[in-house]
Amino acid sequence: MSTDDGSTSRRPDLTGDATAADDGATVSRSALRARGGSSATPASGPSTPGSRPGAGGEPDPDTRAGRRKRSTAPKSPKAAKAAREPRPRRERAPRTGRRFALPRIRVRRAPDPAEIPVGRRARAAGDTRTRTITLPRVTIPSALTGTGARIIVLTGERIKPLADSTRRVWHPVLEVLRWVSPLGWTILLVGLVAWWLTVRYQWVELSMVAVTCLVLVLACVALAVGRAKVRIRVDVEPTRVTVGDPATGRIEVANASKRGMLPLLVELPVGDTAARFTLPALASGRTHEELFVVPTRHRGVVPVGPATTVHGDPLGLVRRTVAWTERTELFVHPLTISLESLGAGLLRDLEGEVTPDLSMSDLAFHALREYQPGDDRRYIHWRSSAKHGRLLVRQFLDTRRSHLAVVVDTTPDVYAGGEEDVELAISCAASLAVRSILDEQDTTVVCNRQSVSRTTAPLTLDSLARAQVGTVDVYGAAGHASTLAPDASVAVLVTGASRPFIQVQRTLGQFEPEVIKVAIIVDDHEQVGVHRLGDLVMLHVRELTDLRRVLFAGALA
Repeated sequence: MSTDDGSTSRRPDLTGDATAADDGATVSRSALRARGGSSATPASGPSTPGSRPGAGGEPDPDTRAGRRKRSTAPKSPKAAKAAREPRPRRERAPRTGRRFALPRIRVRRAPDPAEIPVGRRARAAGDTRTRTITLPRVTIPSALTGTGARIIVLTGERIKPLADSTRRVWHPVLEVLRWVSPLGWTILLVGLVAWWLTVRYQWVELSMVAVTCLVLVLACVALAVGRAKVRIRVDVEPTRVTVGDPATGRIEVANASKRGMLPLLVELPVGDTAARFTLPALASGRTHEELFVVPTRHRGVVPVGPATTVHGDPLGLVRRTVAWTERTELFVHPLTISLESLGAGLLRDLEGEVTPDLSMSDLAFHALREYQPGDDRRYIHWRSSAKHGRLLVRQFLDTRRSHLAVVVDTTPDVYAGGEEDVELAISCAASLAVRSILDEQDTTVVCNRQSVSRTTAPLTLDSLARAQVGTVDVYGAAGHASTLAPDASVAVLVTGASRPFIQVQRTLGQFEPEVIKVAIIVDDHEQVGVHRLGDLVMLHVRELTDLRRVLFAGALA
């Protein structure tokens, strides 16, 4: 081993002389004491026999086997004396430019998760993985929910008779409380709070605020008390118009009391707006008349009324309204275009119109003819046969009737123009329905949630006016139309260009095979014309006038 004086001594062998090893250890300790501990050995403790210098006092594995042999060998006097003397405490060596030995750090290899058994992987990965804790869902027993629902129902059933019996008491009070507007309730609350602060803290200024607020609310309630005796009449002419046609209304107010009436405010809701009329002072029996205009720019149903009189104050703290008329409706029908007679879809019907075709089993009697082998004996006219001496049978005229079924697709997404094209589709369906009714044919129209069958043209247009624009299941609508019109001879689907052809085919396929199937496609980019795909007729239109071009007499036959 190396010593501080630069000499080198051989490490004793496992079977060598132990005395030489002791002497070498003694010399090394003497040299260390002479130098004052300025050795490369760490200051953590003195080196023991069999330990390597600078190894942190760890025993040398090469000398462990010779410890027992060295303990039995005779020691030198110097070594025995050094062993008996107490070892002085070493001071920490000052830091110099020399390197110090660092303690050994053991690095353990992380085990491979694949090598860990499945049962121990969760514990082995507990420090490095995030554990997910799943809490059980708190479920309310169905018995509690059912009991609560029954309690609510029973409470409502028991309270309702009591509320009906005491309606004369609480209903007038509730109506009076409804007179006060939110602004009036706010001022009343401010007055009450100011009054409480005045009583609590003797604040004189707040007492004036409280008195002002309370007196103001009471004065406004006094202005609203009282009932005007009037007669109000509202007329709208006409009640059915087409989009864009003018529609005017008239409201007539008469003073039915025995004394004069102060100026009065009358409100008349018209669609989404409300018309307000300030009536002048009227003497007893006098009448005042006002005119108003109803907007008809869009298809739909415009509600008009009810006409109400407003009693209250100019500040709007109290507002009492009294209704005098019922609600009326103005139907704004979709645009239509005159078409030629369809003359299509002829099906046999015993109640239909007479045609030149002869038949042996129909309703319209035509003439008698001589019996031929194969004729039905039920139609033999026995009285005429006995008179002429030969068998005669009845001859009939064939009767036929057409039934038009129209389904409108109101989904804006399938149209290139959105809601505008939906309105065009509804106008096309309305034009077809009006022409079919004028031809004295049965007509069935299904448009979104509105459906009408076998009725007049005004009622059919009323149903189309009520139809809303929105997503619709055309397959279900066609099924509903086939239910309403099981004897349909022509089925028409009005839709947009974005509707897949397979859906159009499936929708019209719900009708009987002998029914003529027509699809009217509303598309601004497609050329106007007629296309036939198998048993399906495709009519492409850009505007309402194109419908007249693609339809002609007998085109659907």
